[in-house]
Amino acid sequence: MFSYVLGIDYGSDSVRALLVDTDTGSEVATSVAYYPRWKAGLFCDASKDQFRQHPLDYIESLEQVMADLWQRAPTDSAKHVHAISFDTTGSTPVAVDENGTALALKEEFATNPNAMFVLWKDHSAIKEANEITLAAKQAPEDYLKYEGGIYSSEWFWAKVLFVLRQDIAVKNSAHSWVEHCDWMSALLTGTTHPDKFRASRCAAGHKVMWHESWGGYPPNDFFVGIDPLLDGLRDRLPADTFTADQVCGQLTQEWAEKLGLPVGITVSFSAFDCHAGAVAANVKPGVLTKVMGTSTCDITVAEYDNIGDKCIKGICGQVDGSVMPGLIGLEAGQSAFGDLYAWFKNLINWPLNQIDTSDILDSATKAKLVEEVENNTLIQLGEFASQLPIGTTGITALDWVNGRRTPDANQAVSMAITGLKMGSHAPEIFKALVEATAFGARAIIERFKEEGIAIDHVVTIGGISKKSDYIMQTCADVWHCSIDVLESEQSCALGAAIYAATAAGLYPSVVEAQKVMNSPVAKSYQPNLVNAAKYDELYQQYQALGNFVDGDKL
Repeated sequence: MFSYVLGIDYGSDSVRALLVDTDTGSEVATSVAYYPRWKAGLFCDASKDQFRQHPLDYIESLEQVMADLWQRAPTDSAKHVHAISFDTTGSTPVAVDENGTALALKEEFATNPNAMFVLWKDHSAIKEANEITLAAKQAPEDYLKYEGGIYSSEWFWAKVLFVLRQDIAVKNSAHSWVEHCDWMSALLTGTTHPDKFRASRCAAGHKVMWHESWGGYPPNDFFVGIDPLLDGLRDRLPADTFTADQVCGQLTQEWAEKLGLPVGITVSFSAFDCHAGAVAANVKPGVLTKVMGTSTCDITVAEYDNIGDKCIKGICGQVDGSVMPGLIGLEAGQSAFGDLYAWFKNLINWPLNQIDTSDILDSATKAKLVEEVENNTLIQLGEFASQLPIGTTGITALDWVNGRRTPDANQAVSMAITGLKMGSHAPEIFKALVEATAFGARAIIERFKEEGIAIDHVVTIGGISKKSDYIMQTCADVWHCSIDVLESEQSCALGAAIYAATAAGLYPSVVEAQKVMNSPVAKSYQPNLVNAAKYDELYQQYQALGNFVDGDKL
């Protein structure tokens, strides 16, 4: 008898479904579906830092990815699925009405970006985030002490307040707000109504200022003091939260039919993608899991005795059970990693789409040629950059092209490049960008160590870690530590599957499920001590440039 579980991973651009055999840990089948409206660029405006996703993108893509999965999986495998779990990007909240319906699913809000999910990378709410940080510093109790001490425009309350200030129609119709990861579990279990809705520990603890010590969320007076528009919202949020290995409910008849699954199977509570990815990477104290994609999320865990009453400064929160039950989950990350490389690729390839070639090429041929050039740009840049001696370009760059997530969140800061000369060429600049992303990650590692959190080893997951030896070796040299790259192509979905197997009772704990289901290591990198010494000097230049740009002039 087969025993399967499903992990569903909602990324920035697509949803991935992974079918896992719980007896062997083998990944039986996987599928990917892209969000159609997002792919078309709808409801977004990068010039205003606005990035919104329609709930129908999530719903339709889920149905599509599951239909395709069953075409790839063994015959009748759906009958042997015991549980399903989700992970998503975050913080990605949406306004819901008094019945728990996402506003964008209602006709009058169907094309209103403010009624849609506010994606993690939406930085519209910098002003609101600063107001929340200031209020917390002035309050009798520091309600941000478990979230790094600085509230981010990427997070729940800042985004909610920004939308409420911008859109009176949404304000008048929004009964509450729900994180994407929680919405998925509620949708499939029929618990979206506020009377039934329950929230995950992961999202609430890291982004929504939940903590057990103050009975859920900061008091209503704290939020009213920031803006009366927030009056009463904290009381409409569930005070209790649940870890991702716990049961949210059972799959409804409606969704069982849509997804081709048995009615009544277990649906666990959800988590953010990076936290689930860390579970697949067998995260433990002293090991940092780095999810390397468009941005990065850095996850480690610590034992209660090690943390005690310490509040780690400048990170994205410390939450009991947000990653592994029985351990404190610690989150950090960079707002841009792969996005920095993509920015440079788009910058230097900009003329390709602007040149009129109609007199020599038809549109289909031109599109194919442009695509081929764009697909090979970063590969060629990496090959040439890897041959350049370390420290010879004279170029230093920051990785803050999308602001700074950690350490010390500040989404208002900008990227900078210094040292450019007439002789500077594209591979030299690309080399500086690769070094910048590695240096930004080192700053996070050093902050953890300064705060007493041991980081002895790094495990990476995500596309970049599998695609570029040059980038990964640079990281090993800059970080002064070994790096393991996981074999699984869908590590976040695999982590969700581990949660699902535990929630279904197929394993007594996440730890026991990990022993069978976690991903093996595909490749390892060791630091080159000679290169590491050179990068130590360049890191000082990175820090000096960062201090200057951040306003602390030398």
